[in-house]
Amino acid sequence: MRVSRAQAEANREAVINAASRLFREHGFDGIGLKDLMKGAGLTQGGFYKQFQSKDDLAAQASRRAIEHATRRWSAVATASPAPLEAVIELYLSMGHREEKSDGCPLVALGADAARQSEEVRAPFQDGVQAHLQILNELMHEPDGPKAYDKAMAMLSLMVGAVTISRILNDEEMSQRFLDAAADEVRRIAASARSA
Repeated sequence: MRVSRAQAEANREAVINAASRLFREHGFDGIGLKDLMKGAGLTQGGFYKQFQSKDDLAAQASRRAIEHATRRWSAVATASPAPLEAVIELYLSMGHREEKSDGCPLVALGADAARQSEEVRAPFQDGVQAHLQILNELMHEPDGPKAYDKAMAMLSLMVGAVTISRILNDEEMSQRFLDAAADEVRRIAASARSA
């Protein structure tokens, strides 16, 4: 039975969305095509009609996850009278620590992405730059090398703290990593405003 173009596009979007979640949960190499397609409610047979390769899907799913993460930061910042604080509280929280399939792809897939093809790594490069831009804007510091360096330090602390907190079984220590990173990110941001 032939599928309409609209249905084919809807199926493709469903696969990208499912892969975005499933890759963050299992890693790029921790899930096969059959289970990716099953996660979208489809059979494996249609995969190659929609994607050139698993790398093609991984790149598109990563881009989707990154875009979701940056939109989430922007939405939280826009809705708050203290935008940077809202982003810090969202990101460096136990709730985000537990969001394995819907959390930050830099945390969930960063180390895994480093071992992937250039095609799969490209969305992460773009995502890092988008996150840095948001942090830079939220610090209200004029653009320049120093501001960018501060945003880089802040993002590094945030991603690293969530990564470590997810590794730990000890929830108290996990929370301490998140809190320590939040305090340091606030300090960096405050030094940017007072400079």
